[in-house]
Formats: sequence, structure tokens, C-alpha cells
Amino acid sequence: MNHVLDVLVIGGGQSGLASGYHLKQRGLSFLILEASGEAAGSWPNYYDSLKLFSPAKYSSLPGLSIPSPGDRYPNRDEVIQYLKNYASHFQLPIAFYQRVEQVSKEVGVFQVRTTTGETYTARNLICATGSFNKPYIPSIQGQEDFKGTIVHSAFYKTPDPFRNQSVIVVGRGNSAIQIAMELADIANTTLAVREPVSLVPQRFLGKDIHFWFIITGIDSHWRIGKSLANASSVMDLDGYKQRLKEGNPKQKIMFTSFYEDGVTWPDGSKEKVDSVIFATGFRSNLSYIKDLGGLDTKGDPLQDRGVSTVVPGLFYVGLSGQRSFASATLRGVGPDAKYVVKHIQKNAK
Repeated sequence: MNHVLDVLVIGGGQSGLASGYHLKQRGLSFLILEASGEAAGSWPNYYDSLKLFSPAKYSSLPGLSIPSPGDRYPNRDEVIQYLKNYASHFQLPIAFYQRVEQVSKEVGVFQVRTTTGETYTARNLICATGSFNKPYIPSIQGQEDFKGTIVHSAFYKTPDPFRNQSVIVVGRGNSAIQIAMELADIANTTLAVREPVSLVPQRFLGKDIHFWFIITGIDSHWRIGKSLANASSVMDLDGYKQRLKEGNPKQKIMFTSFYEDGVTWPDGSKEKVDSVIFATGFRSNLSYIKDLGGLDTKGDPLQDRGVSTVVPGLFYVGLSGQRSFASATLRGVGPDAKYVVKHIQKNAK
């Protein structure tokens, strides 16, 4: 058996790095296991034009600010570089190309096996693989008959392949809106939604809305955070409200079914469509801990604010709504990791 560490962290993205920072601050022995070859999490997989919906001044991990003017909204590539610099700056111990395959627990010690055949052991385990690894596409009548393209937003990179097409983007969250907005410049684009898009003003009384989230406590309040995390409000960046008002892109209530050449809308009308992009979120991808008995029947973790309620020593960082509205974001994983690591150290005494 390998040397038993205090903590193993699964995932070297923003959640794992924030966990590593606080583990190092408290002097615990740990190792971060990352499936890819860089400490950037899911960010390299996102679409090219993605940008944060919170300004740089509110979008950093603990201990090191993102190097961008405070009121700018950093783009994907800036975040990727920042995460890699963060890991290097704090010299966090990361084992790359170590995709976790299975976790077991014997005599109070977790044994983590990776696809390379390596086995790592620790008294505590932090699952920091986040909420963005298992794309979800709902099943809709006639889907198998549709001859066009169906793709999840996780695999959307640029609008170019959809030029001059008729495209439907399904969803009303930030990704759906950003993708639909850039597609509308080169394609006939429609947003298909269950309810009309809810937009939140980017600025209020001269301050970015995230300033008010922080000073009012909304950003960190546990119960408020859990409810807001399930909301689908979108920051009104780049004139989204006006563009939707002008029908660029169009916005329609979700279609009821597919047919061979397109979709059928609730009023029974049919529309020919080339492509449908589902920006319908993700599901938990924690199958590697299923043998521990820490998941419910849907595969979601049984936990309270990042602490497993059924498996001692098992923790999570990076879950949506874990402890606050900001959980699972760059600005939110730091406080969540601090809470979890404090809990680990308290139990170790």
C-alpha cells in the first residue's frame, strides 16, 4: 500500500486547486489527481467565445487575483492561463493523466485506483470534479427520426459550422444565451425555452450586480444560495435584453417534438431546422464513488454543504448550490473549499 496521505483530491480544475490551497495553508499532506495533462478543469472544453458573467475583481481563487482589470469580464483563455499559473504559483502537488476509475474504503482508509493502474491511499477524499462533466440532453418525441444535427452545448466551439443554417438553441441559462447571441449574427437562430429568459441588470446604481450580491450577503447565504442556484437568471451583458426584444435571436416556447426535417411547436406548426443545440446543463458524474454508497438513486451525492452524510471522510467541492449562490464558480469554490478543509482538520484532531 502506498503512503497514506491526509487527503486525496480528485480533480485539478478550479475546485481542486482551491481545495489544494486551503489544504496547504493548514499543513495537511495531500495530492491532487487530474485526468488531463493540465490544471484547467473543464475550461478548455468550453466554447471559444465564452466569458465570465462576473467581473475579474469578483472572479478569483483564494490567495491570487486573476490578472485582469477589475471591471473586465475575463474570457475562457484568460481563465485557463490563470488556473495553470495558480497551480504553479502555489506549487500544488498534482499527478496528471490520473483518471480515477474506482474508489473503495477499508479500515478507515480510501483506496483510489486510476486507469493507469496506480493506487493512491488517504484518510480523507475530496471529490472536486465539479458539475460539468456529464452533458444532459432530454429525451423528446421523434428525436431519433430527426435528420439534422443534435449536439449538446458542451461540444459547441464556434458558430462557423452553423453559418446560414436554421438553428434552435434549447435553454435559458448563460450558456444558451451567449451561444444564441453569437449564432444570431450568422444564422437564423431561435431560443427554445420553457419560460421566457429572465435577465438581471449587469449594473445597479453604478455598480456591477455582483457587488450587491456580496455586500448584501446573497452571494454567501446558504439557504438563499441553494434556491438561487436552481434559478435561470442571466446577466444582461452586451445588450441581451434589447436583442431579444428585437427578435435577434427569436424566443419561442419549447417545441413539443421532432419530425424528420425539424420540430413541431406547441401550436402545432412545423418548422424546418438544420441543427438543435441543447444547452440543458449537466448531471453528476461521480460513478467512481458508487461502491462507497455515497450516491442517491439518481447518482447525486448525499451531502450537506460538501460533507458526505453517509460516508465519513468523504467531501465535495464544486457542486452547484453546495453552500451558496456562488458555489461552483471561480469566486465561490474558495469559501466552499475552506469550509470542507476546516471540517477535515477538525476531525483529524
